[in-house]
Amino acid sequence: MAKAPVLTPQADDFPRWYQDLITKAELADNGPVRGTMVIRPYGYGLWERMQSEMDARIKETGTQNAYFPLLIPQSYLTREADHVEGFAPELAVVTHGGGKELEEPAVVRPTSEMIINASFSKWVQSYRDLPLLINQWANVVRWELRPRLFLRTSEFLWQEGHTAHATYEEARAFAAHIHRRVYEDFMVNVLAMDVVPGRKTVKERFAGAVNTLTLEGMMGDGKALQMATSHELGQNFAKAFNTRYLSKDGRQELVWQTSWGSTTRMIGALVMMHGDDNGLRVPPRLAQIQAVVLAIKGDEAVLAKVRELGDRLKAAGVRVQVDDRTDTPFGRRAVDWELKGVPVRIEVGPRDLENGTAMLARRIPGGKEPVSLDSLVSLLPTVLEEDQALLLKQSRERRESRTAEVSTFEEAVEAATAGGWARIPWAVLGEEGESKLADHAATVRCLVAEDGSVPDADDAPGNVAVVARAY
Repeated sequence: MAKAPVLTPQADDFPRWYQDLITKAELADNGPVRGTMVIRPYGYGLWERMQSEMDARIKETGTQNAYFPLLIPQSYLTREADHVEGFAPELAVVTHGGGKELEEPAVVRPTSEMIINASFSKWVQSYRDLPLLINQWANVVRWELRPRLFLRTSEFLWQEGHTAHATYEEARAFAAHIHRRVYEDFMVNVLAMDVVPGRKTVKERFAGAVNTLTLEGMMGDGKALQMATSHELGQNFAKAFNTRYLSKDGRQELVWQTSWGSTTRMIGALVMMHGDDNGLRVPPRLAQIQAVVLAIKGDEAVLAKVRELGDRLKAAGVRVQVDDRTDTPFGRRAVDWELKGVPVRIEVGPRDLENGTAMLARRIPGGKEPVSLDSLVSLLPTVLEEDQALLLKQSRERRESRTAEVSTFEEAVEAATAGGWARIPWAVLGEEGESKLADHAATVRCLVAEDGSVPDADDAPGNVAVVARAY
């Protein structure tokens, strides 16, 4: 009788495979309130690595971290009409505190444009105060009717940047810089994710923004996932909060603003873009554990060698963990590390010691080979970089092979419903065609220029719409 697979095969039921992997790789559990989640230590370790890499890139732009309140006076949300309308269905509202009804209800932040702009209006007085570049790492609540761990939860973790500038041109350039030099650089070079940078249509842009820049990734089942967004807010929030500065020539001027964010959704993307039927595959540059050294048996010489290898790899800058839990069967431990997607396993047993070798198991390309114990430490950095590049190559090949160039609405729908993406001239699809896509559970993920760059305008000549079904 065939042994049951650890995970539901992707080809049989992709959503069930995703849920199985989240659970069995110990990334997260459902929380006690519907739509919330408990992020387990291994999953949170991935988020900490993402935070570290992103935070460094954000700070290189001159942006500083701060923290703003979780609770926002309800009256603040009425100040920018498009913004409140966009978030109204998702709001969680506190009406009682300390056993009493509150004089004014407080909204649990769905995003912080309002509370942050209340501070910006006090902090900005002169052109000397600009640009004002602020980021916060926080949690937000958007009441989710159809929750799915990491992808759509009522509470999630994120970073949100908010900036104020003296001119439209400066704000626009900063939003574009965050989009490409922070988000795209991180996703391509750390997450090993092929992403498409583009411009959201008017229908899909952020509530209260005048332009939204996005990064879209293709998941293993061909659906799209919005990975991060950067918004030009124009002067909409500056008008709502009267955020003005005294210019060099003595005039009171409204500031120009941006906001931008990325979330724990990236962990879900990591699972769906890189995972396979054996579990997660973590890019080496992201992995909190790049290599695990496993003792096959509890032989004293074996245990001493795996601990020595662990120390040598750590000294060489590899993020390593020694697994000497020989009271747990080796096969069970190997499967567990494979599920968790640790890039490299180094397996050592008595016979390996006799031969002066270790068995090197590479999670990303798969396969095992014996490697000299003497060469292992010098070999590993090269192996990790090769596997990092392979993940990016595989994700790019998937998108390219499953993206169709089409010229009609019907062809775009056919490509999207068949589990791929379509590229169709925006002049052919247009807003009318975009509205009709909803009947087929598809959307315009973004607009791109013919050469793949980000268009300067919604109606720029040659704009191409990327159409897909999405999470």
